[in-house]
Amino acid sequence: MRRRNFVTLAGAASIAWPFAARAQQKLMPVVGWLSPRSPADSAAVVAGFRQGLGETGYVEGHNLTIEYRWAEGQYDRLPALAVDLVNRKVDVIVAGASPAALAAKSATTTIPIVFVAVADPVAVGLVASLARPGGNITGFSVMSAELMPKRLELISELLPRAGMIALMVNPKNSNTERMIGDAQEAANAKGVPLSILNAGTDSEIDTTFATLVHQHARALVIAPDPFFLSRREQLVALAARDAVPAIYEFREFAAAGGLISYGPSLTDIFRQAGAYVGRILAGVRPADLPVQQPARFELVINLKTANALGLTAPPSILARADEVIE
Repeated sequence: MRRRNFVTLAGAASIAWPFAARAQQKLMPVVGWLSPRSPADSAAVVAGFRQGLGETGYVEGHNLTIEYRWAEGQYDRLPALAVDLVNRKVDVIVAGASPAALAAKSATTTIPIVFVAVADPVAVGLVASLARPGGNITGFSVMSAELMPKRLELISELLPRAGMIALMVNPKNSNTERMIGDAQEAANAKGVPLSILNAGTDSEIDTTFATLVHQHARALVIAPDPFFLSRREQLVALAARDAVPAIYEFREFAAAGGLISYGPSLTDIFRQAGAYVGRILAGVRPADLPVQQPARFELVINLKTANALGLTAPPSILARADEVIE
């Protein structure tokens, strides 16, 4: 009798176990990852994000799931990808850069959104203010437009007799007009002609470099944009081919062979975003988490590239550099 009871109980337990497992799976939070980039060029930021999650006790595959959606540089795919994550009923959406953040905001007013690497979240209408974002959205700004004059100053320091400087922008970026305005103002203050070149596709990047050479622009400023970041190998190779000194936003460009970069650490920003997501999953409202801005900026110069271009980095730049790649 006791044996029969044991068998019955064991059988009941084996039947109940799949239901218990499914219930446990449902309790595991799901984070939606919405990126305008591709997985191939995002390994470092994904690792930084996972580190931030780990700081708050969440480990992907252990007590948290991440649903990845990649637009592969095609911004027009982002709205549908955002809706897909909303239909998946994810617990939080992480949106990289303005195009993804705006798509996520249009897709939901209830699911918490943490945007990352947005230039000016107030100007593009993501939040009411940095201190009190309100609603279901918060995140991290990279101050892209504000740093444009500094990048123009740095490239001018490397090439004091540059003459015309070109600015490459992506016309699909919602912050492009402001970046052009800030760069133009800085160029006017220095008395340097500024040429604006538009590129939103791979072929347009190639065409832009042909125009750059034709205009005899002596230096190039690459405006911050996730599309350009995902095409950094192409940009760096074209700059080397045409012997064009260029300045970029993130260290990743200089590490890939670009001449110089100035901006925040993208990996660290995503690490902080991971910590924000962990806090939201623990019950903190996005409206109670202020939008963060970078506390420091990295100046990285690639001396190997400078030598190939026949440039000598002035001591003023070398002394301020956070990293010198030789």
